[in-house]
Amino acid sequence: MKEDLQLKLSNIEPEAFQKDLIGWFEQEMRELPWRKNKDPYQIWVSEIMLQQTRVDTVIPFYHRFMEQFPTIEALANAPEEKVLKAWEGLGYYSRARNLQTAVREVHEQYEGRVPSSPKEISSLKGVGPYTAGAILSIAYGVPEPAVDGNVMRVLSRVLSIWEDIAKPSSRKVFEEAVRYLISHKNPSYFNQALMELGALVCTPTSPSCLLCPVQAHCSAFAEGVQRDLPVKTRKKSTKVIDLLTVIVQNQQGEWLMNQRPSQGLLANLWEFPSFEKQQGESAVSQLNDFLLADFGVNIVLDPEPWMVQDHVFSHLTWKMAVFKGELTKTSTQNRQNAVWLTKEEVEKLTLPVSHRKIWNQYVSLHS
Repeated sequence: MKEDLQLKLSNIEPEAFQKDLIGWFEQEMRELPWRKNKDPYQIWVSEIMLQQTRVDTVIPFYHRFMEQFPTIEALANAPEEKVLKAWEGLGYYSRARNLQTAVREVHEQYEGRVPSSPKEISSLKGVGPYTAGAILSIAYGVPEPAVDGNVMRVLSRVLSIWEDIAKPSSRKVFEEAVRYLISHKNPSYFNQALMELGALVCTPTSPSCLLCPVQAHCSAFAEGVQRDLPVKTRKKSTKVIDLLTVIVQNQQGEWLMNQRPSQGLLANLWEFPSFEKQQGESAVSQLNDFLLADFGVNIVLDPEPWMVQDHVFSHLTWKMAVFKGELTKTSTQNRQNAVWLTKEEVEKLTLPVSHRKIWNQYVSLHS
């Protein structure tokens, strides 16, 4: 592939490509809050938030997060619970934990300055090749590639690269292509322009080729195969879990909440009592056994779920059936991480998106 890539690159004039791409970006770039300056910390936060999340979704979260943690020192010294609460709704909470861990290292080991060398910045937790390249190029003007899905899609078409972009090994091909094409005078705008082009013009299913600033350089457009690229194999079907969840309220107006384990999916977040449904007995019977055994709670449940919803992760889907009912008896036989909390206390917890939806729906119907 290396010789093949070199041949494809030899057919493109880097300076002309840079001029057309960057010139377009200077005219068309979106006004985004993390583009107002070159603060590496702000760029870092935005890039972590933008992983697997749309720009429009990220913007309000970014504003709130930066209001609470405006500096590396502020985030490094913040309690994890406060950070996760600020992240609530973005999902993929390991991103927030890794970000804070890495920021603490920067605070302690680098005197609060985000490293400007590829080796040092890549050693930080949660900072992969793309994030490192984005920070280095945008904040420090270092000509490092920042290859994400948008960039791979654009370059697969421009250079007619038929490598499967779903394979991790393909990233090296695109990184090599960026290293050849990148502007050393303005790597910041070059990398951002490639991402912006993929987001706005060179889109997955309906590329707007007639509006594309680098159409003249595009092999796929010349060959009429732009809709066939990039090559991307489909992900395997995700695992589906039937989850039973229950809202339990006591006579004092408190709700039973449970904290998830400190390791694994949604670690340390709070939720309503939930467990995976088993074959055999009815959902109500299984819930009654679960509540009594794990929480020391007897409850007369409604026969049908009060609410059903699907929650999709990258690797699995929860099909959630949410029950409620009337509490008849409690004991002190509770899980170590289970507590009864008032409405005000529940509001302050960090809940997974699925459980926050349950809570909001419940409150709206009972307020």
